[in-house]
Amino acid sequence: MSETTPNHIEAQPSSTRHPGIDHVLSTTALKSLGHPLRIRIYDELSSYGPLTASGLGERLGESSGSTSYHLRQLERAGLVREDTSRGTGRERWWERTPGSVAVPDPQDLPPGSAERLAAKLVEDEWLTIRDRNYRDFVSDGPHVFGKEWLEVATSDTVNLRLTVEQLAELVAEIDAVFQKFGERYKRTPTPGSMPVQIHLNAFPLVRGEATEDTRKE
Repeated sequence: MSETTPNHIEAQPSSTRHPGIDHVLSTTALKSLGHPLRIRIYDELSSYGPLTASGLGERLGESSGSTSYHLRQLERAGLVREDTSRGTGRERWWERTPGSVAVPDPQDLPPGSAERLAAKLVEDEWLTIRDRNYRDFVSDGPHVFGKEWLEVATSDTVNLRLTVEQLAELVAEIDAVFQKFGERYKRTPTPGSMPVQIHLNAFPLVRGEATEDTRKE
């Protein structure tokens, strides 16, 4: 698919969350992702790099015919493309189309619309996949990775009391670190590197209460 086609990721408007970095999924792309297996295929290519339809089928427990069909639908929406640098001509390799994406806020979409349902499905599936990936590491990591990997992997929880402005400052600084490392290693991975997934959850607790101002006038 041409880099200038309307469905191409980088042709979409930037998100307000990360202007110039994230691109909000188009209606076409969002509807294309509105299927659990397509979300899993897209996430698998994002996390592990180029794969064939057969390879995806083996990893996801699906037939190559099924993954081939869904790959073609994702290709039409500009979400994946053929990796022409790989393969022997007998089987196509697929990769996720480069570019950082964001899902439209479901609350901004018409209630009951296909777009809103698709956005909610994508959000829910991504949360499920992220949770599964971490649980897999906790349960299987000690049997898969050496001590050097287990010692540097981490999951930290920090509880703070912050204002809106303070939380925005914290997230902006973390985002800057993510962007720096993304630019350094996303396109040119170091020999011996492994796929690494980083989760950042920074949010106000729904059942919390605002800190009262007890300062004296």
